[in-house]
Amino acid sequence: MKMIKKYAGVMLCAAVSLSLAACGPQESSSEKTSSKGSELVVWEDKEKSIGIKDAVAEFEKEHDVKVKVVEKPYAQQIEDLRMDGPAGTGPDVLTMPGDQIGTAVTEGLIKELNVEKDVQSLYTDASIQSQMVDQKLYGLPKAVETTVLFYNKDLISKDELPQTLEEWYDYSKKTADGSKFEFLALFDQIYYAQSVMGGYGGYIFGKDKDGNDDPSDLGINNEGAVKGAELIQKFYQDGLFPAGIVGEQGINVLESLFTEGKAAAIISGPWNVEAFSKAGIDYGITKLPKLENGKNMSSFIGVKSYNVSAFSKHAELAQELAVFLANEKNSKKRYEQTKEVPAVQSLASDTAIMKSEAARAVTEQSRFSEQTPNIPEMNEIWTPADSALQTIATGKADPKKALDQAAETAKGQMKAKHSGT
Repeated sequence: MKMIKKYAGVMLCAAVSLSLAACGPQESSSEKTSSKGSELVVWEDKEKSIGIKDAVAEFEKEHDVKVKVVEKPYAQQIEDLRMDGPAGTGPDVLTMPGDQIGTAVTEGLIKELNVEKDVQSLYTDASIQSQMVDQKLYGLPKAVETTVLFYNKDLISKDELPQTLEEWYDYSKKTADGSKFEFLALFDQIYYAQSVMGGYGGYIFGKDKDGNDDPSDLGINNEGAVKGAELIQKFYQDGLFPAGIVGEQGINVLESLFTEGKAAAIISGPWNVEAFSKAGIDYGITKLPKLENGKNMSSFIGVKSYNVSAFSKHAELAQELAVFLANEKNSKKRYEQTKEVPAVQSLASDTAIMKSEAARAVTEQSRFSEQTPNIPEMNEIWTPADSALQTIATGKADPKKALDQAAETAKGQMKAKHSGT
């Protein structure tokens, strides 16, 4: 998925949140009925249902139930659940981004899962933590993704790749001519810019004594974040990035320049593997470069998960299905059909999976990555941070002033919308 759309539709007023939390059905023992002959509805990601086709058929046979699979864009599913859940037309199991978990829990949209520790231990630490809120589990990871570096082998070989972002700046300055570019990234968005800012010590939220995200400790405008933003600004000011790469259409411009052979390397994600292959580009994929301080560029880990709707009439059976779909065997089968890197720890060394260059790059970059915060307050970070970065990219604001304003705006929104939660 293109993560720049990650926060679309997640902003709701407190009144709606409270009303939805109140109407989630609670299943009592007297309401439980035999699962035989039941029907479960699964919302799966677009063009990904092929990955669970065999698993669903096996589950149906073992439990004597019917499972209906409906494809929906996974970033949109939680928004649709807000309407369809209370109406009784929603799913039993859905899939969603890890950074929406906190909001979904606050609104009472998904159920806590009662899953044994040995099942939880199947997954990488970062992926399972993305499903935790207040030490309680609300989903099981099915896939992970990070940003990586794609490069056009017809324009630059792997041996020629600059090893640091600063070297990419120097390399680009020598050769970029305004119509062809060496290196491009969507650094006007915090999802991508945090790779630089985080490498210099910037962060979204600090941690409390229990290791949880602390929204009172905001690091998007600290010294490291500002240093990273100053480096980012140089790429734009010195004409190494085209003006069209800023704003809503930036992702289309970036991808078009790469598929047209006008950009030697770009930062993107595994969601573009199929598209770039279909475009006939002979590309390579590797982890992100280092920074001059010796640290590797960081990145956000995106986690897709299976979650149980709070409105499910068959919550226990739905949980069984989520556990089944996300187990080691079915995670590997799903990878074979979808090429989305599984979150199961043991599969990180599976030779059949690791022969994929994309899977290797995602796995290696994950070593330098950070979990995308999943607390509701994260919803108040995306827009102010992106707005600040766009003013930095266009030269309309000094990096420190822009990030200070973004932090002030975010703090104000968090106070207004989340105080007391």
